[in-house]
Amino acid sequence: MNFRETTLPDVMIIEPDVHGDERGFFKETWNRQRYAELGLERDFVQDNVSFSRRGILRGLHFQNPNPQGKLVQVLQGEVYDVAVDVRAGSPHFGRWVGVTLSAQNHLQLYIPEGFAHGFCVTSETALFCYKCTDFYNAKAEYSLRWNDPDLAIEWSVADPELSAKDEAGCLLQDIPRASLPLYRK
Repeated sequence: MNFRETTLPDVMIIEPDVHGDERGFFKETWNRQRYAELGLERDFVQDNVSFSRRGILRGLHFQNPNPQGKLVQVLQGEVYDVAVDVRAGSPHFGRWVGVTLSAQNHLQLYIPEGFAHGFCVTSETALFCYKCTDFYNAKAEYSLRWNDPDLAIEWSVADPELSAKDEAGCLLQDIPRASLPLYRK
């Protein structure tokens, strides 16, 4: 297993060991002890799965209070996955990183608490799963506008299909600082 840093501190790309032969493959997607030895020591409390078709964009979501760290991966298909630093006071506030995750590349992405998260499906369909460090709290959830011009995210689709909630997303600059997660060194 290999952990790689991204351009945003604490957002990590994880390359699990994949053991394959003519029958298929085996990989370990989570092992608390092994991940902790490599620096990812988290307690995950909730697992989620979504299935979507090409052009669906989900996000950009974050919670405060109850921020969620997420360990995300694709079991079938491919997505372009994005994390945005929304921590008030962060030296990287408003910066984003994007990574292609697929069933073929087996990559995982760890997105820490205090980051907005979203993804766009780039294959015909995608089965996306993720572990969360806190429980979902609808009353604490925020949705950022996917095409916020201040973020200037380079999505892989120009006209995605969005949920009503995501269609009504806010610009990051319009969210009061007191509503954002705090940056902690």
